[in-house]
Parts: sequence; C-alpha cells; structure tokens
Amino acid sequence: MKPASFDYVVPRTVAEAVQALAGPGRTAQVLAGGQSLILEMHLQRIRPRLVVDINRIPELDGMRVDGDGLRVGALVRHAAFERADAVPGPLGTLLSRAVVNIAHPPIRSRGTMAGSFGWAHPASEWCAIGVALDATVEVTGPDGERALPARDYFLGPHRTARRPQELITAVRLPLLGGHTGVGFVEHRRTHFCFAQVAVAAALTVHDGVISDVRIGLVNSADRPVRARAAEQTLLGTEIGPLPTGRRLPDGHPFARAGRVAAQEDAAPVAEPYADAEYKRQAVAVLVGRTLREAATDLGSRLAVRQGDPR
Repeated sequence: MKPASFDYVVPRTVAEAVQALAGPGRTAQVLAGGQSLILEMHLQRIRPRLVVDINRIPELDGMRVDGDGLRVGALVRHAAFERADAVPGPLGTLLSRAVVNIAHPPIRSRGTMAGSFGWAHPASEWCAIGVALDATVEVTGPDGERALPARDYFLGPHRTARRPQELITAVRLPLLGGHTGVGFVEHRRTHFCFAQVAVAAALTVHDGVISDVRIGLVNSADRPVRARAAEQTLLGTEIGPLPTGRRLPDGHPFARAGRVAAQEDAAPVAEPYADAEYKRQAVAVLVGRTLREAATDLGSRLAVRQGDPR
C-alpha cells in the first residue's frame, strides 16, 4: 500500500515550521525520524495533507545540561543515549538502560525522544520515564512557547495536550543526584516487539532510608503511568540488605510495592498474547525487579565513591 498524496515542506527555522503547521485547511504531521509516521502513512491509517520535515532546523539538534536538568532537542536521536556517559550521573545510566529496548539500531539511529513524546504510544519507554521523573515538554506555536508537565501532557493513546499547530522543540528531564540508583526492566514477546510491560525506577536513599522513589510503568494503561501508590509504600522504609535469591520474598518492601503498583496504579489494557491479569502479574514482578536493580546500582555507585571498585 502507498500513502495518500500529501504536500511536503522543509522549514529552516522553528518559526517557519510553526507557520507551516498553522496553515489553514490542512492537517499536518511533523517528520523528524519518521519511524512510526511513515509506516502509518503507508498503511493509510494516517492521511496528512502536509508533512513538515524539521530535519533542517539546526537549533533543534543538540542536548545540553541546563541548570539542574537535561534539555534534549527535538532532533536528538535515540542512539545518542546508548552510552551511559553521554548524560551525567544516574540519569545517563537510566537512559542508556532504557534505550537498548527501543526497536533495533537502524530505528535508534533515526527516531527521536521528542518524536516518542509526540507519538504518545502507551508502550513508549521514554514517555514512562518522562512521567516518572516529572519531565517537561517544551512546545512552540502561533501564540508562543509553552512548557507542559509530562504528568498533564498524556491524555490517552496518541493523544496529548499539544495543540496541532504546536511543534515540540525539546524535552527537559531533571538530573538525578548522587544518592540515587536507577533501574529499567522490560518484558516483551520478541526482541522486536513493543513492550508488553516495562518499568523504570529511580531510588534515592539517605542514611539507609528511602527518601524519594520514582516508578514509571510502560504499557500498563492507556498512557504512561507514575506508580504513586507503590511509591508511597516505600518512602521512609529502611532499605536493608538485598535478598540474594532471584525471587524477592513476598514480605520484602520491593515485592509489596510491586503488588500495590499492579492493583492500584496499573490499569492494563488487554492485547493479543497479554490479557489484563497477565499484565498485572507482570507489573508486580517487574516493579520488584526494577527496584532491586536500582538498589544494586546505588550500592555500586556508593562503593566506587568510597574507593571500592566493586
């Protein structure tokens, strides 16, 4: 199948792109990596009258540490995060652990983080990390610039608070402190499938007590979810020594948090090969595993800081 006919423009500035998107009488789509858009157009599930290719706008290509956050431009490709040291501290580790789960290298070389936020697929790794970490989506439209908190940005599958005439220019993520460990665990049928369920976690510990925790759930509802009920069960808890076996004991705080996330935070949508109850069980298991990974990561960071290379 071939896409329906469409007009195509290549703006050189953000202002030109916004002007094209705001043109009267034409439904428009933005092309950055196009890894989802082009397929949907070929299947004619999307039939835009205009495609706005933003790949020639240099101001959108780059990321930088800006104060206490990381600003990721709209043309920064997934592959930019494959090295943990591309971004400072625990945030770089989290992004590098998540990105290898996104499709395969050719896709990662073209697709973008901002494109994932624009597409708003419930199985997007980036979107769940954004919600968990209180990211901000920066957009520019005919009325100027807006900063949209990720917690309010996602409205449902492929539905966001961005207006059709607005262009995503960047995603801003907060940097994570030295007392934070991170984890990311994903479950899917094959390497090239979307995640059936995945979990991102950032765990902050001071004096052996959990002082902050962020848990993001992938494909566990019709939009990315922050597991706030599960987080509340962990705040103020002593982390203690980690169990040595593969399976967490049922009474361990991480296991309890997993059960709470599955029952109170997740609202899974059934799909082929994974009904709602299957997904709830996966959420419970993966939350526990991801929290243990985050605690292990934190332990390794503290050991290195104290001169122990282990």
